[in-house]
Amino acid sequence: MKHLYLILSVILFSVTTEAQKNASVEKSINGIQTGFFGVWIHNETRLSNSIALRSEIGLDTGLFGGDYYKNVNFILFPTLNLEPRFYYNLNKRFNNDQSILKNSGNFLSLKLNYTPDAFVISSIESVSIAEIFSLIPKWGIKRTVGNHFTYELGIGIGFRKYFLKQYGFTSNKTETALDLHLRVGYTF
Repeated sequence: MKHLYLILSVILFSVTTEAQKNASVEKSINGIQTGFFGVWIHNETRLSNSIALRSEIGLDTGLFGGDYYKNVNFILFPTLNLEPRFYYNLNKRFNNDQSILKNSGNFLSLKLNYTPDAFVISSIESVSIAEIFSLIPKWGIKRTVGNHFTYELGIGIGFRKYFLKQYGFTSNKTETALDLHLRVGYTF
């Protein structure tokens, strides 16, 4: 019987040590987030121990005004995001007894964003937006408070392309894009 306890102890120690070496992103996480400029529903699916694919659908918010419009107005429009995330410090956090719950960690990502000209919700009528595609490498952090509440901070710089020919312009427009996000959310 002593030998059985010794063997089980060695196996348990080996499994625990191996788990410490291979901290992993969670298999699948669903949640909702909000920030200064919108609300989004997301899913993160594990691709490997340190890579998750985040897919997201939501409504981005904008404000506009100026000489043509007398007041400051708001607009809501749909957006689709696909973002592979590399969580590069999960092992370090796990070995330091810091939480990696709900993929709490620092990440590098490549955010692919598509904004269709599907519909808009605005404070005035007859407003539309151009289709937009952006590709932005990002750095960010994600942390979980309790079991379900999360917050994220991320920053990146890349490019954005506006598809303007459908509005009578002679060419489409490409520009440098800065992406800065601060979000709070709830995961299920």
